[in-house]
Amino acid sequence: MAGPLIRSLWSSTRASLSSSHPPPSSLKHSFYARATALTRAFSAAPVASASTSSSPELDPSRLRNVAVIAHVDHGKTTLMDRLLRQCGADIPHERALDSISLERERGITISSKVTSISWNENELNMVDTPGHADFGGEVERVVGMVEGAILVVDAGEGPLAQTKFVLAKALKYNIRPLLLLNKVDKPSVTEERCDEVTSLVFDLFANLGATEEQLDFPVLYASAKEGWASSTFTKKPPDDEKNMLQLLDAIIRHVPPPSANLDAPFKMLVSMMERDFYLGRILTGRIDSGVVRVGDKIHGIRGTDDGVVKIEEGKITKLMKKKGTSLVLVDFAGAGDIISMSGLGSPSIGHTVSSVEVMTPMPTVELDPPTISMTFGVNDSPLAGKDGTHLTGGKIGDRLLAEAETNLAINVVPGLAETYEVQGRGELQLGILIENMRREGFELSVSPPKVMYKTENNVKLEPIEEVTIEVDDENVGVVMEALAHRKGEVVDMGAVPGNFGRTRMSLTCPSRGLVGYRSVFSSATRGTGFMHRAFLTYAKHRGPLGNVRKGVLVSVGRGPITAYALLSLEPRGTLFVTPGMETYDGMIVGEHSRDTDLDVNPVRNKELSNMRSANKDETVKLSPPRLMTLEEAIGYVASDELIEVTPKAIRLRKRYLDANKRKQMRHSSKE
Repeated sequence: MAGPLIRSLWSSTRASLSSSHPPPSSLKHSFYARATALTRAFSAAPVASASTSSSPELDPSRLRNVAVIAHVDHGKTTLMDRLLRQCGADIPHERALDSISLERERGITISSKVTSISWNENELNMVDTPGHADFGGEVERVVGMVEGAILVVDAGEGPLAQTKFVLAKALKYNIRPLLLLNKVDKPSVTEERCDEVTSLVFDLFANLGATEEQLDFPVLYASAKEGWASSTFTKKPPDDEKNMLQLLDAIIRHVPPPSANLDAPFKMLVSMMERDFYLGRILTGRIDSGVVRVGDKIHGIRGTDDGVVKIEEGKITKLMKKKGTSLVLVDFAGAGDIISMSGLGSPSIGHTVSSVEVMTPMPTVELDPPTISMTFGVNDSPLAGKDGTHLTGGKIGDRLLAEAETNLAINVVPGLAETYEVQGRGELQLGILIENMRREGFELSVSPPKVMYKTENNVKLEPIEEVTIEVDDENVGVVMEALAHRKGEVVDMGAVPGNFGRTRMSLTCPSRGLVGYRSVFSSATRGTGFMHRAFLTYAKHRGPLGNVRKGVLVSVGRGPITAYALLSLEPRGTLFVTPGMETYDGMIVGEHSRDTDLDVNPVRNKELSNMRSANKDETVKLSPPRLMTLEEAIGYVASDELIEVTPKAIRLRKRYLDANKRKQMRHSSKE
């Protein structure tokens, strides 16, 4: 088909363009000439083009729009791989839909993806969604595009905190999910355990206000890792049944086709947006009504308090549809289908794209409010400007505003002195944004996370999260003690089914108490514990937290750090730096063993004398330092500290670098 070939041509030409600054016009013209010739050649061959003459008549009854929703690590993306392979898609590697580099590095889904597969003369538009609570906005904005959902639940773990969140969103849109119990091949999973998990899921449906029709959900059993699904419980199906056929048939039977009016004017709510080097802004959504063709005149509109506002008018230059892992050009699409288009440069997520005669915008998606904010600003440390290429507040602001345009779960509020308050769902979500920016060459300073409070009837409210923890029995005491300092309250506690020596706890805890706790939890459980969290509600403020962090070692010298100086600092606490690293006044080089901060000189050299002997100098042996990752730094810094982020380094520092200024601020805060 022409679409994949043109996409390949874009990639090769883009690589050539990126090697020249500015791009030579000859390469641009060469691409357009080759792409035009390729498109015309395929347009002349009906069998190879997605044109009206080769496509069947538009039939919404053949469509099924399905989202795959689940808690993190319950197997959504692996399941999508198996469904794609079952329907003939060529998958080059595992987790094929995790196209972002950070997704592949961390093994998590960050943004929702849409693709389509064909099965028994039906077309299934599949939406893969993130499972982590911090990326819940990705679930909220796409769940309105589908009529059905596959709720994936680990048959061993059962429904967890994020399972409740994604299921609530699906039920809110009157979606009838089907339950897929995954990982039934685990030795600890039995038919009795599957029945118990099914009962827990049914109770969860009922507690969330599901209708009788939604409560009548089918149950399937699967091992996405081994590539099979079954309508009856089995640990090892026959070889001829090790496939996804029963799941695909269940989708066709259980998920209704979209209700679509092909005769009405074209109208679509934008649910996803991305940018292409050549095509510009690409808008994705489900067509609510009508038929759209390449070349049609359209406009973008949105509703405001003052009425309907027309954003932009233009015409469609490209219509595209994701099939498997390839993007295919199409000439037309009808109501009920999920499609991508280019031609408009201003509309974004939540806006309505429609025929020019339509002046009634579609209802926008309601998102849960952000719970945490961080302040982004210019890096003003003595080492600023050595690593990055984007240093100014203007460039930082443009990048943040562009992110807010494509990610509705993030709000950006400009502040004073070229600072920007970025509001989001959690520290991981904001950490991913910061990591992307540093990889793009940005240097910036970032404040510690602050919880966003509310006030109702003169009562201070704070965000409360639902936390599920699974640990070895020997670690229960230390975990409960730490969470008690963080104002956590145990709701339920019991043994893990089928896993002797393990305890599972359900708690509610303020969001501010969980900031930075994940790394503490991993250390306390020696990496054997599991912790999952999801936003629950706003509730009355639970009071000040206990002492959750010690003081820090603050540098009062500038230059390369010496091993001799660090040797004398080791008894004072835990070091964050190694010999040879650059430091400056006010930079944090370690954690103090006491609750107070301590000023130290990590650049001190050993005094030399003219009397030397072969065995006079001792070899300096230092303990391995605690090198902070970005997520650990976000959870570690205190209110009077900042994170210095550059493409090559993550440093912790005091907000005021001068020691005398810090003393003045401490005295004024006490008064």
